[in-house]
Amino acid sequence: MAGGRRGPGRPQLSRSMPPPPLHATNVTQSGGSNVQTTSIRHRGSNSSSGSGVLHTTLIPIAPIHHPAFPPLPPNSNMAFEVSVVMYLLTALCMQYMNIYKTTWWLVSYPASYSLNFYLVDPYLFFFIVMILIRRLVWCFIRDTQNNVQKVTLTYCLVLAMKVLLVAAMSVGMVWCLWKMVQNNSPLNLLFLAYPPLTLLCILCFLTLVFGVLLCSLVSYLLLYGLTIEVNANLVPLTTNKPQKPEFNPQSIPWNGSPVWCPRHRCSDSPQEVRTEADLLKVDFNARMKTVLFNSMVCAYYVGFVPICFLQPHMYLDLWWSCLLIAFVWVNSFVLFGAHFLPPRYCDTLHRCSLHLGRWQRVDHGYNSPQHFWSEATVWPQGVLVRYNKGLYKATGVQNVALPSDSSYARFYFMFHQPMRLLNLFLILELVVVLVELYILFTNTHWNYVVSLSLMLFCNYYSLFKLLRDRFVLVRVYHRSKEDGE
Repeated sequence: MAGGRRGPGRPQLSRSMPPPPLHATNVTQSGGSNVQTTSIRHRGSNSSSGSGVLHTTLIPIAPIHHPAFPPLPPNSNMAFEVSVVMYLLTALCMQYMNIYKTTWWLVSYPASYSLNFYLVDPYLFFFIVMILIRRLVWCFIRDTQNNVQKVTLTYCLVLAMKVLLVAAMSVGMVWCLWKMVQNNSPLNLLFLAYPPLTLLCILCFLTLVFGVLLCSLVSYLLLYGLTIEVNANLVPLTTNKPQKPEFNPQSIPWNGSPVWCPRHRCSDSPQEVRTEADLLKVDFNARMKTVLFNSMVCAYYVGFVPICFLQPHMYLDLWWSCLLIAFVWVNSFVLFGAHFLPPRYCDTLHRCSLHLGRWQRVDHGYNSPQHFWSEATVWPQGVLVRYNKGLYKATGVQNVALPSDSSYARFYFMFHQPMRLLNLFLILELVVVLVELYILFTNTHWNYVVSLSLMLFCNYYSLFKLLRDRFVLVRVYHRSKEDGE
């Protein structure tokens, strides 16, 4: 009948008929090697097909091969904190030189000093110095002879030194604050407490308590719940730590100890991959908050606070002062980012993202076979699934993420390219170095020349480390890609 519904002439398998979902399993061959196959699960059934015989999928799931990570030993916490303090003190002196400089080269100038030292507030200067070295002091207290088994004379001397150091820091900061209260207005003193007050307003006490508990749970699960046999080709981040370390509260990311690095688990279970991705997201967000907050504090106290306490009758080169603040912020961000997010940590996130995969929402006009999404299925690349009345296409090599979860999509976008963060840090550092070189070649002011020369010397060290890591990792990942092809 014209215009009527045409039924099938005879039972046949249409090409547009979607095959049933595929569930990945592992089969051990006689040689001892694991082979990934798939079992067919019929719609409306909770068991595998027929007699449980394993069938081969029409779209094979490509295996994921992780390259052996090269031995790139990171700097210790103490060496990193020393380098950061040296850079920040150099930048602080350059800011004071820019503010209190004189025209000492003129014959008519009454003094022969290059700076107006009598205008500098020494209490403010030493207060800023103690703020900048707080992480170095805490690193010395935390990492120096804490795991001793026997009390010796050396341990007692180091412990006494720690107590004296903390007492001296506390007394010094209180004394400087008391002197500044007598000589400055309350508005200026509020500038000193702006970062701590902002942090307390954003992260209230209740949020902080729940955050510590959550991070403790995350660390415990990563160290015990997801710990498996580590690949022999992977070199541990620190050779003095065992493969299964005990839970240590100092491993909390925002506690300032980035040496601890989570391990990746190559698992075929979709639920375990999603759990690992959730834990790594929490850990990465905590590290990024640490990087952003510390870089902001460095730029604030080094560049902005000395300007706030400037005498009203003094002239300020505002353009150069703001440019110096931007340089300090970017350089501090790169320094803390490269230390808290080392290449081995980024490689762990990259491996997890490959197992997690990504879904892209598409229109409903596709004529390709479609499936109903299942949380227990490892979906191959290019397959179409229906989830919450939407149609999604798998774009990763293996795909186990929730199709409608945007956090998984952001996680895959950030880390499926293993050197994305390293390239970001490298680009930022290159831009800063090129801008500083341009200003150095186009200006003849003596304070510009001295400031940029000293800051470039510090930037070259960071640039060298980033280029070294990128040169090694490019060869490793390129060779792995060639072996995979």
